[in-house]
Amino acid sequence: MFVRVLAALYLVVSVAGISIGPINIGFPGPGPAVKNIILTNDDGWATAMMRAQMDALIAEGYNVVMSAPSENQSGTSSKSAPPTVLNITCEFGTCDVGSPAVGTNASNTRINYVNSFPVNAVQYGLSTLAPKFFNGKPDFVVSGPNVGTNLLGDVMNSGTIGAACEAAKQGIPAVAFSGSNLSQIAYTTLLSDPTSIDSRASFLNSKLTTTFLHTLFASPARPILPANITLNVNFSPITQCTSAFDYKFVLTRVEPIGQGGAVAGQDVQTCGTTTLPDESTVSHSGGCFVTVSVIDAVNKVDVDAKTQAFVLNRIGQLLSCFTGA
Repeated sequence: MFVRVLAALYLVVSVAGISIGPINIGFPGPGPAVKNIILTNDDGWATAMMRAQMDALIAEGYNVVMSAPSENQSGTSSKSAPPTVLNITCEFGTCDVGSPAVGTNASNTRINYVNSFPVNAVQYGLSTLAPKFFNGKPDFVVSGPNVGTNLLGDVMNSGTIGAACEAAKQGIPAVAFSGSNLSQIAYTTLLSDPTSIDSRASFLNSKLTTTFLHTLFASPARPILPANITLNVNFSPITQCTSAFDYKFVLTRVEPIGQGGAVAGQDVQTCGTTTLPDESTVSHSGGCFVTVSVIDAVNKVDVDAKTQAFVLNRIGQLLSCFTGA
């Protein structure tokens, strides 16, 4: 059996695999509940996915502040530069030429842009916005969901992952989320065309994100994630997966065995093996899957079995075993 948690309201149990029990590897003591979240990405502050995610997090009771690039900064990895006055408009014309280097939505000051790279956007969120709105550091950083999956070589290049890694390196737990069936469309599409595949994917991916976070945050044990570690989470296409109930979460690795020095038998033991499936194989299998890979925030590579076990212990109730689509 596998157990999936959908939102904070109920558990769903389905006969379709093998449950993964918790591993007692030892945690420090309990910590405060997660409440304050900085939301960022690399696709820009005005995309449909970004606004859908913000709405979904708020609906779950989180205190959310957005700090995202003023325009699409996909593929910028961990690049960094001081924010500058805009010499072009923000994406989808959401701010004018000559607008300041950092700015806010006139009707909602919790929606903020930074005219630079994703790393700089999350830095601004941590150093300026969090003290302003949270009176201190945030509890967590959500990066994404990205427009399009981030698998294999994308991990090194993604600005969405770069932002999550930056937060982790600054001591704030963070996860990067990425989804299929998404296009670079304006947030206004969520209202003007809510049944389009992009809008539906935005809503569904946002739901999957809150489902994952609910499980990750369920234990009061701290830290939420080990130091300098982040997670790369990818949602498979919604083509055959019309509900969050359809998805299975799978613990994966980034590099396939035989590539990048990856050797079989080096991963955490789960599902009867010490070799995790790679995220690309699972994502492209044609099934309804969410892959969860544990990566080093400094080098953006797979981690050792002990670190994987830490994550497995936190989210094991959500996971199922991959046996194909």
